[in-house]
Amino acid sequence: MNKLFTSISFFFVILFVHAGQDVMYLHFNNKASLGAEVTAIDSIYFNEDGSLFSFRLNQQVYSYATRDIDSITFGPASQTVSFHYENEAVRIVNPLAFQGVEVVREGAFVTVHATTDIRDIDFILSGATDNGCFKIYTEKRFNLILNELSITNPTGPAINSQSKKKTTVILAAGTTNVLTDGELYADPPNNEDQKGTFFAEATVIIEGEGSLIIHGNGIDKHGLCSDDDIQINSGNITIASAGNDGIHAKDGLIINNGTIQIHATGDGIDAKDGSLEIYDGSITITLDSEDVGGLISDSTILIAGGTHSITINGDQSKGIKTKQALSLSGGDITIHTTGNAVLKPSGSGHSPSYCTAIKSTDNIYLSGANITITSTGQAGKGISSDKDVVMTDGTVHITTSGNAAVYTNPQGQLKAYKATCVTIDNELHLIDGNLTILSSGIAGQGINTDKNIIIGSQTTVPELTITTTGTRLLISGWGNNAKYATAKAVKADEDITIHSGDITISSADDGLKANNSITINDCNLNITNSYEGIEAPFITFNGGSSHIKSSDDCLNATFGSGGEANDGSLLTINDGYIVTNSTGGDGIDSNGDVLITGGILIIHGPPYMPEVGLDFNGSCNVHGGFMIISATNSFLIQTPDATSQQYSLKATSYQTQSSSTLFHLQHSSGTEIVTFQPMRNYSSIIFSSDDLQMGETYSIYTGGSSSGTVMDGLYTGGEYSGGTLKKTFTVTGKITSVTF
Repeated sequence: MNKLFTSISFFFVILFVHAGQDVMYLHFNNKASLGAEVTAIDSIYFNEDGSLFSFRLNQQVYSYATRDIDSITFGPASQTVSFHYENEAVRIVNPLAFQGVEVVREGAFVTVHATTDIRDIDFILSGATDNGCFKIYTEKRFNLILNELSITNPTGPAINSQSKKKTTVILAAGTTNVLTDGELYADPPNNEDQKGTFFAEATVIIEGEGSLIIHGNGIDKHGLCSDDDIQINSGNITIASAGNDGIHAKDGLIINNGTIQIHATGDGIDAKDGSLEIYDGSITITLDSEDVGGLISDSTILIAGGTHSITINGDQSKGIKTKQALSLSGGDITIHTTGNAVLKPSGSGHSPSYCTAIKSTDNIYLSGANITITSTGQAGKGISSDKDVVMTDGTVHITTSGNAAVYTNPQGQLKAYKATCVTIDNELHLIDGNLTILSSGIAGQGINTDKNIIIGSQTTVPELTITTTGTRLLISGWGNNAKYATAKAVKADEDITIHSGDITISSADDGLKANNSITINDCNLNITNSYEGIEAPFITFNGGSSHIKSSDDCLNATFGSGGEANDGSLLTINDGYIVTNSTGGDGIDSNGDVLITGGILIIHGPPYMPEVGLDFNGSCNVHGGFMIISATNSFLIQTPDATSQQYSLKATSYQTQSSSTLFHLQHSSGTEIVTFQPMRNYSSIIFSSDDLQMGETYSIYTGGSSSGTVMDGLYTGGEYSGGTLKKTFTVTGKITSVTF
């Protein structure tokens, strides 16, 4: 009988080798199929009673009870091992069973031990189980194909790769694959890691056109986790829940494409010690917990494309957070935060920890992304950097509505923590692009830097629009000693330098404020509403067009001490077109000196005393340029100093002139010098121009009309006619005073 079965065996071997059938499959009653290479089999035989089937393969004999074998078939060679879950069982086809791929299972709990030298084996998983898992140990990289799979493991990860080599996960097109873990994990063998519903020790690459849905229930466990890096090239990935992070990669994460949706208890995507790079695709993250982050990394973050939406509802949480450089160079990014700031005990008081849309302890580079940020929580932040923010392209829209509040800082001082759209510990470089800011909460601010702000360049024209509408917040004191937090639009603790740009500001408090200097070289600046329009100890205009409206001083050069003493501050106008409109303060107020060497300066004075168009504590020298100032009164006005190189006129009226009444000055030859229509009723005009010359005679007319073009009350071109001659005078000194 032995010889008979041996002869039959060799007959089939010879037959199927010639037919191209390279593998003999033993199909067992327990739904496992083991494949053996035909060419490696040198004999097949049964024992005497036929109860034992044996074959010799590569000098080793394998024996199986005949009753356990359902059938024997032959097929082509394959490097695909398949697992089909059927509730409490698994149907397995393993053509590499005798080449180093061993499968151990208990019910639907499958463990693969692969010691083969074969790379890129395909492990196909399909079917469904409510009590199983797939676990693999291998020394070579492999592919994990998910083909309409549903695994729930009540006591651990649904998929657990203990391989130290790369795992490529392929989501079969048109399939939906679901992985679920339990709340409490059983203790693993040898204390090995099992950190999430899908866990891998090594690199994980995900691709394919199918879907993966992860229900992470494990306490403090991640949804998709690798102790190395993760790369997502395609597929639809949904982390429906996670006890910790949605996606966690210890050594970095790259997203080239795909659709990702995450709702997690911890962070959305955490690249941990490696960089987080996003080039395309769609990411949607919703987080409700306190002190978590949507996209975070201890290394760098780069977003170069795609469409991404992050919703952060927890206090002191962050939308995007990194400890190194953050670069947003492309894509559409929308971040909505609702969480509040949290006070943490520190020293003699507390330190605030803010809910922030974009946060970096290093530089932030904005070079092409379209970013929309909405923050509604108390003292919420839009963009915050511990170093610099550099914007060279793209669009950024930031809206904050959270209110400020008073707290005691670590030094025991009363301070305010407040919403700020852009807050920077070092410098802001707004070189190009479009930045739009709206802050409506109490004392909410637009831009606040601890050092400098630089806007524009010689070759770029950035667009900056800032609106703050919040009321001020009393911090301490009362009356003249009261200290407030206010809704400033742009604040720099050192310098503001504007090289170019289209800038529009509407502020509930100061428009531009710097503790040291503000220099405007060229720009289109329009401050439509403010308390102080532009304030700094040193203010310099070298060009550009500036329109400034304020409820107090439009241009205020001051060190902040107030009073009538010269504090050493300086307002310098070398060039530019400047129009001021104060509804309750001075047009120009310098607690030090004023120096004008060029440009065009039009000042519509305030509506009532004691405020004036020009106010200075030191000196005012006019060495060039064009200046006209209207005022409602003729008693408190100041004129340039007699040390000026250019001549000036002080013209005061016996009676108040209506704002509809033109003021016209012409040379005795009939040449028009200036035709001006003040914004308000006026009683005095201060005028300086190089058209005023020593010994020349001029005439003042009021009323009438002009056919010229009017801009900011100043007429150019055309002809003046119909006015009433009020005064003819001769310039007799640097300051000529007349009454009309």
